[in-house]
Amino acid sequence: MRHLMNPLDFTVDELHQLFDLANDIEANMDKYAHACAGKKLATCFYEPSTRTRLSFEAAMLNLGGSVIGFSEAGSSSAAKGESVSDTIRVISCFADICAMRHPKEGAPMVAAGRSSIPVINAGDGGHQHPTQTLTDLLTIRSLKGRLDRFTIGLCGDLKFGRTVHSLINALVRYEGIKFIFISPRELMVPDYVTDMLKDRNIPYEEVIRLEEIMPKLDLLYMTRVQKERFFNEEDYVRLKDFYILDKAKMKLAKPDMLVLHPLPRVNEISVEVDEDPRAAYFKQVQYGVYVRMALILTLLNITVD
Repeated sequence: MRHLMNPLDFTVDELHQLFDLANDIEANMDKYAHACAGKKLATCFYEPSTRTRLSFEAAMLNLGGSVIGFSEAGSSSAAKGESVSDTIRVISCFADICAMRHPKEGAPMVAAGRSSIPVINAGDGGHQHPTQTLTDLLTIRSLKGRLDRFTIGLCGDLKFGRTVHSLINALVRYEGIKFIFISPRELMVPDYVTDMLKDRNIPYEEVIRLEEIMPKLDLLYMTRVQKERFFNEEDYVRLKDFYILDKAKMKLAKPDMLVLHPLPRVNEISVEVDEDPRAAYFKQVQYGVYVRMALILTLLNITVD
């Protein structure tokens, strides 16, 4: 039995097999419409989510399976003090696979250690968000045709952004990647990330102004400043609108640069950018359904001829 806690749980070859399956699902949805008939997915979400939870549910329903679960800790026995370990042992009696979102780092790993069904980490605190990373990689590969030899700018909250940390760790396994980190000093990428890049001789630079590096980028990965990770309102208010991507900034970019965002956005991408053909963040959401369908099939060892 296999779980997904970290994007690195899959080798590069396994990732490409997963992405090939996701692309086949995209092209042949009807072929997979009954692949998970009789199977149940449990979505155990201890903190709010729209895209991730509904994406998992849509993925399972598209495969002909069914969904059970809860969408906040207050509607589960966690409100009564039940541990994650006990919850997953109970869920294992009801479902065939579980997607878990939790505010505490490492909680899905604890669940995986006690579970008798595959567990997927759907986000744990500021730590990892592996299925978002799989979504990001599939989006890049599908729209760019490759996962190597490009310069990616990551902009916004690089300190608390688990999607950023996961994506960096996944991309370092591909050749010719250069990172440009764009953030205010208070939200710079953690030292352990830059130390890892130095150890692997992977080029990166850190800047504050988005405008100065726009012409260099093949990909721009925008993130919101996460209010829920701040300890005080004053710091959040001061930093929440530090970056706003608009038409004027997009004029500085390459004609084929892609803009990605894990969503939800707040103010960091102006709605006027949505009509730009380089804006790929809503396509990214759709790719998230395909890759989660492929992941469910892979972890359940289900093949479709």
